Amino acid sequence: MISMPRKDTVVLLHGLARTGRSMKKTAQILGQEGYVPVVVDYPSRKHSIEYLADEVLHEVLESLQRGPHPRIHFVTHSMGGIIVRYYLKHHQLGELGRVVMLGPPNQGSELVDLLKDSPVFKILHGPAGQQLGTADRFLKSLGPVRFELGVIAGQKTGDPVSSRIIPGPNDGKVGVERTKVPGMKDFLVVPYSHTFIMRHKGVIDQITHFLRHGVFLREPQ
Repeated sequence: MISMPRKDTVVLLHGLARTGRSMKKTAQILGQEGYVPVVVDYPSRKHSIEYLADEVLHEVLESLQRGPHPRIHFVTHSMGGIIVRYYLKHHQLGELGRVVMLGPPNQGSELVDLLKDSPVFKILHGPAGQQLGTADRFLKSLGPVRFELGVIAGQKTGDPVSSRIIPGPNDGKVGVERTKVPGMKDFLVVPYSHTFIMRHKGVIDQITHFLRHGVFLREPQ
């Protein structure tokens, strides 16, 4: 009897104030590429990042590790990457694969610095949104990553107001430099905005390449 190659699981986490639907296209293409995609639709505006990691994500991962595809990769958008960073700092996975983060506020966002005290911001973004400022102790406590991580940052925005608030190239929500984190294995900048970065086929191709090879695909020099 010929055994089939074992498939790997890819857990996809959306960003703050989004839903799992935002990761649907990425999940579909990863499925076509031979992975088992699992989209985690979590209540991003109701809880702290610690709760979302320790309770919501932990329950999902406990179940997956008992299943037929225990090697787990992660693909995240925005705050989803911070949830994974916290989780992997405080929990062990039996078979951890690679991680790709899209537009992660690894060093926070100047928009949060400006807006976090606004009652409207607090209502729309909840306790987790309060943890994403550039000087936030929580983000600083996460430290360097100790897993294979590729970060993709966008540098296109149609919002002239946010572009004036965020110094340097940015995607309308997070500055390119603030997506970086010590310990990451590869880094790529693409000409897309924060909101829709995960929907571009070229970005999804880069995700697939990193999951397979541990580096992003670059044009020959």
